[in-house]
Amino acid sequence: MHVRTFGLAALLAASSALVTPALASPFLFSTGNPDGRIATATRPGSGTFEIESADDFVLTSSTALQSAKFIGLVPAGSSVQNVVVEIYRVFPKDSDVGRTTGAPTFSTSQVPTRVNSPSDVAFDSRDSASNTLTFSTAVLSPSFTAANSVQPGGIHAAPNFNTGGNGSVTGQEVEFSVSFTSPFSLPSDHYFFVPQVDLDTGNFLWLSAPKPIVVPPGTAFPPGSTDLQSWTRDQFLDPDWLRVGADIVGGTTFNAAFSLTGATIPEPAGLALLALGLAGMAAARRKLG
Repeated sequence: MHVRTFGLAALLAASSALVTPALASPFLFSTGNPDGRIATATRPGSGTFEIESADDFVLTSSTALQSAKFIGLVPAGSSVQNVVVEIYRVFPKDSDVGRTTGAPTFSTSQVPTRVNSPSDVAFDSRDSASNTLTFSTAVLSPSFTAANSVQPGGIHAAPNFNTGGNGSVTGQEVEFSVSFTSPFSLPSDHYFFVPQVDLDTGNFLWLSAPKPIVVPPGTAFPPGSTDLQSWTRDQFLDPDWLRVGADIVGGTTFNAAFSLTGATIPEPAGLALLALGLAGMAAARRKLG
């Protein structure tokens, strides 16, 4: 009796150890709250030229991104027509390196460098128009002022990229809460998050967040990885990107205000261990029964 009980307990413990690596664990990342330093335009090309602003995050294991939040300025009275979320990998992935000068600067005729920029093309995307995401909005403040901005027409190719920005801007501070009806299934890698908002009037301007990230409410980057700065481009600069801080404003860097939630995806080996552990537990129960 005691021998059988001990044997089953040992098997259960061993099976539990096998099962543990296969279980999904929650993923959460945040850059923290807006700091009011800058706001950058980011919108899909719906009846006008497209603008993209990007900030980075890191996944240390395969992850299903299920939802996101981002905060920006919206003109009072504007209505949201469409929300787009794009995921980019870091250059040189998904990029034509042959367009550049190569190492170490990877510059082009349009930009001083592509090092640590988003790639040429998006890795994956979702949008409310195609029902691959849903969204809701909440006004956090009826009036919020950013000290500087990069607005439509404020992005220029070399040699005129260093404009200093388009100056102070004020609007409603609005938080967008986005749920992906089809989650992003992403392998471990370094990525850029690009939200775009199409308004019936005016432009959405994505607010900056502290750099370096303040923990909490922000989330530290994993050990061995680097928090890159925010980048932007419009369709005239495409496929290149400019650094919002280092190139356009000059002498500084920015993050952007966003957060991501999801769950890690069990690796195939972990699922095999899970099946083995469950089979062993079932066999033990039959034998001891």
